[in-house]
This record gives sequence, structure tokens and C-alpha cells, in this order.
Amino acid sequence: MDERTADRERVRPAAPTEALAAVVRNIARVIHAPAKTLQLCVLCLVGEGHLIIEDYPGVGKTMLAKALARSLDCSFSRLQFTPDLLPSDVTGVNVFNQRSNEFEFRPGPVFANLLLVDEINRASPKTQAALLECMQENQVTTDGTTYELARPFIVMATQNPIEYEGTYALPEAQLDRFTMRVSIGYPPLHEEAKMLTEQTGEPPLDTLEPVSTASEMVALAEHARQVYVEESLNHYVVSLLRETRSDGRLYVGASPRAGIALLRVAKARAVAEGRAYVLPEDVKAIAEPILAHRLILAPEARSAGLTGLHIVRDALDRTPVPA
Repeated sequence: MDERTADRERVRPAAPTEALAAVVRNIARVIHAPAKTLQLCVLCLVGEGHLIIEDYPGVGKTMLAKALARSLDCSFSRLQFTPDLLPSDVTGVNVFNQRSNEFEFRPGPVFANLLLVDEINRASPKTQAALLECMQENQVTTDGTTYELARPFIVMATQNPIEYEGTYALPEAQLDRFTMRVSIGYPPLHEEAKMLTEQTGEPPLDTLEPVSTASEMVALAEHARQVYVEESLNHYVVSLLRETRSDGRLYVGASPRAGIALLRVAKARAVAEGRAYVLPEDVKAIAEPILAHRLILAPEARSAGLTGLHIVRDALDRTPVPA
């Protein structure tokens, strides 16, 4: 270990590691899913990103979002996206107050620390676009006035991967604003049997207590921003992105925004691992959920049965890892 690495080890924080682990453990009381999946959700929040949970009906997508909100003791809003939903139903609207003889702004559900958007692809593109500004800039602009959103702020959207009738596919600009996409999957036999007992008695979500606060999550996000990154690691991330852009099986590769998201979550993972610096392993561990959903495959690649995950894995294999 060189002197610079030793210095970074000496300033390694212990409290942030335990704080993140406590949130993951608390969510695991409600959701029977792989620990890595639950950790990714928390890392997405600390990395100041947004999350798509894409999985089959009934596996706990909505419950996962609720469990995260209750674990943090933060404000929570839920929106059921439907074809008749309007943009103002998301962001808020100016209403005329007859007493004061002026318009006043009534905030929409987006003004919360955690916004759950159920079945995001069931609303029209016009309504989906209402999320673009708040997801990228943490603000909402209505009638020329800009309103800041509270921190932390995360959009957790759910999607059904098998039912497309009456849905509107998310445009590339929207997908690129989601930091990562995860799936919960079906639990193992013994876990599912345990879940039946829990959910038919006193559901764990009803008694879930907070183990952290919104302000602590903001502090953790600020702490993650200060995590050290070698210049060679920046080049590694860019090389990985460029591997996807030069892949003939894709129409569109990973954007610069994808690289920013990759590094932010890698910093959050370093904090979770008790380090004050990022390793290539941090990038490799999170590359698939962060990059795969952003890649637009060519028709011949789709017909061959390829997915974004295959492309990301190939890019990881081809990209030299810095020593």
C-alpha cells in the first residue's frame, strides 16, 4: 500500500458505513430481495439519482419504495400514472385566491423527498415530461416561477416488463435521467413462505420505524461527493462509455450523463464499503444497473435476443482496468 492510499485509509469514516447498512437492514425486514438489490436502491439515493424498478406484478415494487421512505423518516408522495393524468397533477398549479385577489401556487406530489411513480409508462408523454426538470435540476418551473425541491429528492418509478398494452414507452431523454434500473425478482422458497406468514398477520411495513433522517442522507450525499477518485479511474469510466458508443449492435450508446451517474454511485459504494476512495471494482459492480437501460439496441441485435446487459458485460470485458 503506497503512502497516499494509507492516508486515505486513515480518514476512512465508520459512521456513514453503518448508517447505510442500517437502512439496508431495515428495508430487508419488509422486502425479501437480494441484499445487493436493496443496497443499490440506497446507493442510488446517496448518489443523488433516480431509480426504475422493473419487475413482474406483485413482487413488492411499491412496497420497496414505501419501506425506503419509512426507513428515512422523510416526506413521501405517490402518483399512479394513468393516461388522463395532467402535468399539473404532478408539479402543481397556480390557483386564484379570491381573498387575496392573486394567484397562489399549490405544490403537487413532486414536492416530497421520495416520489413513487407507479406504472410510469401508463401516462402520456406530455405528463412524463413533467418529471424531466425536477429529475435533472431538482426544481419545478410553473408560469415563469421556479421552485426548489427539498433534498434529498429521488423519483422511484415502477414498470411492468411484460404488459405493454395501453402504455407509452419512456423516451431516451427520460430513461437517461434515471440513474439505474433494478429488479427485485421472486424470493427463494423459504423466504416466500416466511413472507406469507408476515403479510397475512401483521405486515412488517406497518411497524417499520425510521433508522435515519432526510438530513442525514443529505450529509451522506455530501460526504460521498468528497470521496477521492484517481484520474486513471475517470479515464476508465470514459473508456467504458466509449466502448458502448462504438458497438455496432447499438443505435445509441451511453451518454456523458451516464458516466456522471456511474461515478457518483461508485463514490457512494466506496462509502458503504468504508473507503474514502473509489476502486475499479466499485465501477464494475454497478455498471450493469446504471448503463444497461440507457442503451438503444439496433433491430438486428434485438432480434438476436441481445439485451443491454449483454452489451455492458462485453464492454466491461473489453475495457482495460487501470492498475
